[in-house]
Amino acid sequence: MPIQTVAIVIHDNVQALDVAGPIDVFTEANLFIPVGDRYKTVLVGPQGAPLRASNGMQITADVTFEDTLSGIDVLLVAGGPQLPYAAPDPQFLNWLRDAPARAKIYGSICTGAFALGHAGLLEGRRVTTHWLVAQTLAAQFPTALVEPDLIYVRDGRLVTSAGVTAGIDLALALVSERHGAGVAVAVAKRLLVVAQRQGGQSQFSPYLTAPSDPNSPIARIQDYVMANIGGPHSLESLALEVGMSARNLARHFVQETGITPHEFVMRARIDAARMLLEGSDHALKAVAFQCGFGSADRMRVVFHRRLGVTPSQYRASFRRSKFRNELADVE
Repeated sequence: MPIQTVAIVIHDNVQALDVAGPIDVFTEANLFIPVGDRYKTVLVGPQGAPLRASNGMQITADVTFEDTLSGIDVLLVAGGPQLPYAAPDPQFLNWLRDAPARAKIYGSICTGAFALGHAGLLEGRRVTTHWLVAQTLAAQFPTALVEPDLIYVRDGRLVTSAGVTAGIDLALALVSERHGAGVAVAVAKRLLVVAQRQGGQSQFSPYLTAPSDPNSPIARIQDYVMANIGGPHSLESLALEVGMSARNLARHFVQETGITPHEFVMRARIDAARMLLEGSDHALKAVAFQCGFGSADRMRVVFHRRLGVTPSQYRASFRRSKFRNELADVE
């Protein structure tokens, strides 16, 4: 196989880790593959002068939008904190609209998905982005099928990743796809990535929706649910726990967290089950009971609907002991 050219698009206020993370993955992969099959990374930007990243770092493009760049195998738009709120400049968008013609695989890291949306590349496509702005992406580009809870999504030649470090997971997945899991695991080990998360793995944890006031009734309910994850939790029982009416609780919960109490309970159960599946040898029936699903069949239905994989598939992919064994094999 010939050398693969990976182009990463940068811009003012780009997220530096969206750029450095994937580049390090492809660079480290070169240590484990034949010379003629390695990766070449190129930074593409609006100008040849250094750009200022969101963390203050200066990053310089190798080529500009006006230069001729052909033979791109993978083209990824790096994210930045301003992309959800302002469209890139016309020159950027005009260049990006041709991404499907410029590259075999094209997509984004984190909020780079917004640039793809403004370029008209998300219509009718399954995509993801940072969980904090997933609803914003869905609102701005209503024809896109936004998956707010996945690490990365591949829809044909289009690939998108969740927030910041998920760009590393996406890059590892692309390396694994081309060179096999052994190379990807070896790269993950060199980068001290604890585990190679995959597309079906959730980026969400219920703790991320904690209200700002830790003593509020909403926070007390969240603490109660997490401490009693295996118990039955109805809207009425949760309201009784904090001395509120069910109607008031539902309204205030959505106002403070953006989700319903029922949705929080379900996400909490999934998160707890994920941790047990990754870090224990408990039978699926026991995991389902401990996490409040009631049965292994019910847990399987929820996992498949929410994460796109069954609990058994999730454990086979993400189990920590399995990953440690794979690292030992590489050594």
